[in-house]
Amino acid sequence: MNNYKLVIQYDGGRYKGWQRLGNGENTIQGKIENVLSELVENKVEIIGCSRTDAGVHAFAQIANFKSSENLTESEVKHYLNRYLPQDISVTEVTLVNDRFHARYNAKDKTYLYKIWNEEHINPFMRKYSMHIEKKLEITKMRQASQYFIGEHDFTAFSNAKSKKKSMVRKVYAIDIEENAGFIEIKVRGNGFLYNMVRKMVGTLIDVGLGEIKAESIPEILKSQERNQTGRMADPGGLYLEKIDF
Repeated sequence: MNNYKLVIQYDGGRYKGWQRLGNGENTIQGKIENVLSELVENKVEIIGCSRTDAGVHAFAQIANFKSSENLTESEVKHYLNRYLPQDISVTEVTLVNDRFHARYNAKDKTYLYKIWNEEHINPFMRKYSMHIEKKLEITKMRQASQYFIGEHDFTAFSNAKSKKKSMVRKVYAIDIEENAGFIEIKVRGNGFLYNMVRKMVGTLIDVGLGEIKAESIPEILKSQERNQTGRMADPGGLYLEKIDF
């Protein structure tokens, strides 16, 4: 049995997220599985590392699948890129150890969020960033972001649909940079709950707008109350950037 590791890029704008939800659902996983099943003439199920939300993008999603067919890496890559929609691309295919598991072997993940922070709309990035007209106070956002660092119960920053047994996650780093009208927020951690990054970013935006105080973040975390957080950032500005194993 061969085990294939895939590195996948996608524009998630027209999809209902990564995870296959059922027959006929428009998901990234479903599209890739359909093409692979045609390639091997048998049903294929792939394992994705991160279940990105509807509308969220990826620079380097990692997945793996197993097949008894002796296909070369180039055969798999060529077939996928030939028959997948143009908003999904497989950049690498590698034969890996049989024990490799895209989800369980991941050590940490990095998400990138893009904010367009100018008065005017950016017509080229309107689908790939969140537009905030009022100037954000970066210093306050950076101060607030440090309260997220470390191991915390992130119930307050999750969605009610989250069904994880533990709501504790560890955030290793948050970097906020300003560049040519964009504010880019990178969040690296050992894992993230459903909507967690978008709620963290939305709260940081509210801090930058003066609507939430930076010092209130520890209280919000401690409360475990979802209605204490700030806004939910738009999905189009979020990218799965990197996964480390």
